[in-house]
Amino acid sequence: MTGSTRGLTRRDWIGGAAASAGLLPFADSASARRIAPSDRVNVAAIGAGGMGAQNMGKLTGQNVVALADVDFAHVAKSLVDSKGAVRPDRLALKAAYDKAEKFADYRRMLDRRKDIDAVVIATPDHHHAIAAKMAMERGLHVYVQKPLTYTVREGRTLLDLARRNPKLVTQMGNQGHSGDDGRRVVELIRGGVIGRVREVQVWTNRPVWPQGVARPAAVAKPASLDWNLWLGPAAVDWGYNPDYAHFNWRGWIPFGVGALGDMGAHLIDFPVWALQPGLPTRVETRHSHWGGDDDLWDGKPPAELSSYPLASITTYRFGNAKNGPLTLTWYDGGLMPPTPDAMPATVRMNPDGGVLYIGERGMLMHETYGEKPVLIGDGTEARAAAVPISLPRIQGGRDGHEMNWIRAIRGEEAISSPFATAVPLNETMILGMVALRAEQAIEYDGAAGRITNIPDANRFLDRQYRPGWTL
Repeated sequence: MTGSTRGLTRRDWIGGAAASAGLLPFADSASARRIAPSDRVNVAAIGAGGMGAQNMGKLTGQNVVALADVDFAHVAKSLVDSKGAVRPDRLALKAAYDKAEKFADYRRMLDRRKDIDAVVIATPDHHHAIAAKMAMERGLHVYVQKPLTYTVREGRTLLDLARRNPKLVTQMGNQGHSGDDGRRVVELIRGGVIGRVREVQVWTNRPVWPQGVARPAAVAKPASLDWNLWLGPAAVDWGYNPDYAHFNWRGWIPFGVGALGDMGAHLIDFPVWALQPGLPTRVETRHSHWGGDDDLWDGKPPAELSSYPLASITTYRFGNAKNGPLTLTWYDGGLMPPTPDAMPATVRMNPDGGVLYIGERGMLMHETYGEKPVLIGDGTEARAAAVPISLPRIQGGRDGHEMNWIRAIRGEEAISSPFATAVPLNETMILGMVALRAEQAIEYDGAAGRITNIPDANRFLDRQYRPGWTL
């Protein structure tokens, strides 16, 4: 999928991104229903199977009033075990789903159901921004799975809309942000336990889906699947193949944002949170072969180029970081950083994913979602013991992320990962994909939202939409 060739002005990014994108007239006055702590929230799902079912399973104490999904046979499979019996942990969800009104097209659901208070959006990546914007314009609180958006412009549009409608409660689905371990990591880093941090290494075992491969031939779609709606805003005319839907879409260029989009929101979250580096000023990605017949993408992908490279290394430079310049290196496809000389032989990097902070007085390492932090270096444990708890803990921790959103809607608890926090994190992640597409290092002006050294690469901050679908 190519980006738009339209130049994006400073006004697009800072003052009027949402206005220039064509907001509906009522967007500025979108008003959510006042919900008391004793009330149940009227929740709808856009994408009710797979991850959507996992999210909605945490919300069965609310009123599940409507569901939008392009394949309700797939939704039904999300509720049962391998023998077709309803899973014990999904009994309440099935009961809630059975009572909810069902729609294939979320646009129709949002237009027809006027009783919805809040929407969980757990579609493939390419639908996130459009669904979220439509919901917010109607005064609905939104919980959006990661990555928050497919492009930089989409993220800034949602942030602008959230700022203009501060009563709307927004949350990105990076549940580790609510975890106790991750919050302790932030406290320890900010508390100076390992000293000033100049280098961070981040890695993941993703992708665990097809990637670095050519596009497969189209086959007959399942009768239950509305393939045209599944394609939605993706500006391609691809026929169905099970290598796309329902789980495998993330590695295909028109539909997903690769391993960075999947796991960056969990892994990059903590260094960005702890170190407050701002947006990156330089990003460069090295990678294995693109999926297709050509090895390289020069910014004008041939038709056969269809999936992201199987493995990549992305180097972020944060020239404006709060405590001085910072370098963060991302590894995916099973690649991992070298073991530092100071790493004890008894400490191993988890190949499934993790983060290593290298400071002037020691190191800190944790697994995905900020879990199982380990301090390395003389005196680090003693210094850690002196660092007080300063961040609020979320009720239920990582498993309470969805209900944190509900409690925030009811005014009971501060929201964990609102768009004000999530959009800059998401933008950092997506800029790695922009550098991948540019095939060379990009210099980025975060205030203006523009690539300064390769003007043509700015089109990758945006994308084209299929007719009938616009942001």
